[in-house]
Amino acid sequence: MKAYVFPGQGAQFTGMGKDLYENSALAKELFEKANDILGFRITDIMFEGTAEELKETKVTQPAVFLHSVILAKTLGEDFKPEMVAGHSLGEFSALVANGTLSFEDGLKLVSQRALAMQKACEIKPSTMAAVLGLADNIVEEVCASIDGIVVAANYNCPGQLVISGETSAVEKACEAMKAAGAKRALLLPVGGAFHSPMMEPAREELAAAIEATTFSTPICPVYQNVTASAVSDPNKIKKNLIIQLTAPVKWTQSVQQMILDGATLFTEVGPGKVLAGLIGKIDKEARTANA
Repeated sequence: MKAYVFPGQGAQFTGMGKDLYENSALAKELFEKANDILGFRITDIMFEGTAEELKETKVTQPAVFLHSVILAKTLGEDFKPEMVAGHSLGEFSALVANGTLSFEDGLKLVSQRALAMQKACEIKPSTMAAVLGLADNIVEEVCASIDGIVVAANYNCPGQLVISGETSAVEKACEAMKAAGAKRALLLPVGGAFHSPMMEPAREELAAAIEATTFSTPICPVYQNVTASAVSDPNKIKKNLIIQLTAPVKWTQSVQQMILDGATLFTEVGPGKVLAGLIGKIDKEARTANA
């Protein structure tokens, strides 16, 4: 079965999507529509902007979403997903790709998500850190032992887990992870504690926008970050998407479940090859490709 996977924040690079814009009339039309919806020329930043400009959350999230979704649409008849999944932000790309959300609604939600997350980041100092070389349950136990808010946020692949929370608690957790035998525990250059209770104000704000948006029955199941299982019911998809901002990204578990359910080829759609790399670490037999 053909599985298509969509990357999240962090996959962006200067020049992303430029070849699509220049070589496909459909892509150009969709990019221009996106500029109108967002109210600024995001294409200028994507194609010519600095890494610093691209790193702004209000730019990064729509940019990665647009690159992924427009690339999927230019595949035309070749794009026949039997299952989809996206990492964090990538779940929105996956939901447009499988027909749950329209292009316009998906972009509006991603833009609102980015702005809501930015606001939540400014309330209290918070951050994320990558922990390498420890079993998931050890990471969870260490987080639970720390005073303050720090939780497991991204289950990326075995031996690679991202933690998230208050800056002081994450720093303490990093020291405790090293003491517990982690190969590395290093702070990430992010603006806040995504997928943690620190995102509650953003979750509340986004929930209203998601509730007001039409979700259609998809052409194939989406394996959502929150459940790591196949979902096709629009109401359940909506509910899980609302929870997503404050819940962990179960990427390892999602990929394992997709393989159990018959995935034979994972095609990454969007900038970079991060997910293909993670999938190879989750299952050495898994076949991966890039769109």
